[in-house]
Amino acid sequence: MKRTNIVIGTRGSKLAMIYAENVKNELKKYFSKKIELKKIVTTGDQKQDERLSEIGGKGLFSTQIEKELINKSIDIAVHALKDMPTIETSNLITNNFLKRNSPNEILISKNNIKFEDLEPDSVIGTSSYRREYQLKKKRSDLKYKLIRGNVDTRIQKLEKGDYDAILLSKAGIDSLKLEHKISQEFSIDELIPCAGQGIIAIQCREDDNEIKKLLENINDQDTRTVANAEREVLKVLEGDCDTAVGVFAKSNGEKVDLLSELFSVDGKHRYFIKKSVKKDNIKSTSRMVGEQLKLQSKGSYKN
Repeated sequence: MKRTNIVIGTRGSKLAMIYAENVKNELKKYFSKKIELKKIVTTGDQKQDERLSEIGGKGLFSTQIEKELINKSIDIAVHALKDMPTIETSNLITNNFLKRNSPNEILISKNNIKFEDLEPDSVIGTSSYRREYQLKKKRSDLKYKLIRGNVDTRIQKLEKGDYDAILLSKAGIDSLKLEHKISQEFSIDELIPCAGQGIIAIQCREDDNEIKKLLENINDQDTRTVANAEREVLKVLEGDCDTAVGVFAKSNGEKVDLLSELFSVDGKHRYFIKKSVKKDNIKSTSRMVGEQLKLQSKGSYKN
């Protein structure tokens, strides 16, 4: 490559920096010159006491980073895929991904109590309507309360007594080496994750052919297949952080297994579809699943 250095842009949280370091370490195998990280403060990091849907949606975690990418202040942006809007920003492309980390959900509770053993009226912290509605189907006798902030902050709020338990993604806990905090891990069948959970996404300018070629070296093809499948379902549903939707795709040889669920706005109704299709047909099938969920939920789901 002609470049003498590459600048990677990322959020400044401890977890985001770990994800960016992972990308940097992979790139160093193919680019011998300087690679630096640039921390970018996002609106989503600054405003942590309200639901994202009430202050602008998922774009609050990516807009500032994308602006620096468009302005060429950085060459590559690293995101947690689940935090990205489904519609790609003009002139940018997100089509390279590191191998997926665990997509599972985990519970951290006071005194290491399992979910089914929590006392009635225990307060569960979650930032997601999806998680709240999934858990309410299992335990409607618990109280569900908004929690935001980075992983360390949420754990501190739990330990301070603001919550009896909190729900988080296992990928973040693993990356921060906090596995010893886990009280319970849920299977995919128990709690279907949000689209892109556990996936580190790498974004660049669409016309930057040098970087695009370089990124292909570190792309995990199976992760690309499932990431695009999950996001395709979300695109049809026009889903954002306020949409209670779970989508999980798993590569299974020549096929992809796809699980999708959508909750009504009030969380009382659940619509579920499971498919197994050839990889060649995954894009059209993902769109069809999104359309079917939309049709099933007509009357209770609002765009």
